[in-house]
Amino acid sequence: MADEPNPDGMNAGGEGLAGAILTIDHNALAANWRTMKFRAGSAECSAVVKGDAYGTGLARAIETFADAGCETFFVALPGEGLTARAVAPTATIYVLNGLMPGTAATYAEADLRPVLGSIAEIEEWATFCAGRGEPLAAGIHVDTGMNRLGMRLAEAAAVSGRSDLMAAFTPSLLISHLSSADDPDDKVNMLQLGRFLEARALFPKVPASLANSAGVLLGRNFCFDVVRPGIALYGGNPLSNARNPMRPVVTLQARVMQVRSVPKGDPVGYGGREHTRRPSRVAVVSLGYADGFHRLAGSSDERPGARAVIDGHDAPLIGRVSMDLLSLDVTDVPEDKVRRGTLVELIGRTISVDEAAAHAGTIGYEVLTGLGRRYARRHIGR
Repeated sequence: MADEPNPDGMNAGGEGLAGAILTIDHNALAANWRTMKFRAGSAECSAVVKGDAYGTGLARAIETFADAGCETFFVALPGEGLTARAVAPTATIYVLNGLMPGTAATYAEADLRPVLGSIAEIEEWATFCAGRGEPLAAGIHVDTGMNRLGMRLAEAAAVSGRSDLMAAFTPSLLISHLSSADDPDDKVNMLQLGRFLEARALFPKVPASLANSAGVLLGRNFCFDVVRPGIALYGGNPLSNARNPMRPVVTLQARVMQVRSVPKGDPVGYGGREHTRRPSRVAVVSLGYADGFHRLAGSSDERPGARAVIDGHDAPLIGRVSMDLLSLDVTDVPEDKVRRGTLVELIGRTISVDEAAAHAGTIGYEVLTGLGRRYARRHIGR
């Protein structure tokens, strides 16, 4: 009998057909949420699950967080909100990107709360609620210095004084977003905190939320009523220059397709950007930028690239990352440890997602959310 397809599109038990395996540890997801909840003190700890729960799978991540005790979720788009609602029928779900024009009825039918970041959005939501005769809940987004979404303080003050708007809907959360919380010494953190306190004074009865993952670690005075951890839940380091307090969630392993001997001085990969410095053994691995492993993580004669780990031995990338393949220098790995079919770790307990991102000149957020769909996915701990 043929294998039954699983929800991730791979054949059940068919990991041998995939070039790479992505393992998501749900025990680690739950433990990371509990860590954030503890650090948040009396504030409610939500979970940010946008970007397919940072590449780990939206539906399954929500189930894990809900089982751990999470009752509030943040998504970026209403489509994500609809998926979240199907998994968590009683949860509070906020849509961070706000109210898409002309779509208020869809939000209302799914009990999604738009985070309203402009006077135009507030007016549209208030008009819809008034027409419906129901003061539906929504968040209010105030910009405290990031200059992305959100109303300026003067606009928020104008809105707070308009009884026609404020009576038409139920402001259920006041939010802003910290721009530099990953650096606890950045003075902009205190500047934004001060501005948020000004905004809160405009809406004194509305619960408040300022802290993202790094914001939670800045201290209790940043936590207010609700905290919104994201990257920390998925194992990324929320702080730029400190030890990561979170457990790794994602493990990426790729399969060796061939081990070849390469003479000293020969080029490896597209463009011949790197040459062997000695007679070498090179392992060709079934993983590339089509799988979300960044091309910039490759190496050249001028600079090193990322690395893999094989049974505790480092194996540096050699040459460019191509669409479906990359090469590793396994000269220093014992021959019996690497052969056709061997799985090598590129992200996991040894190589953090932040290290892998740094080799590509990017951040862990981009690596996680860009993980491809060709992997065989293992969900463990559930």
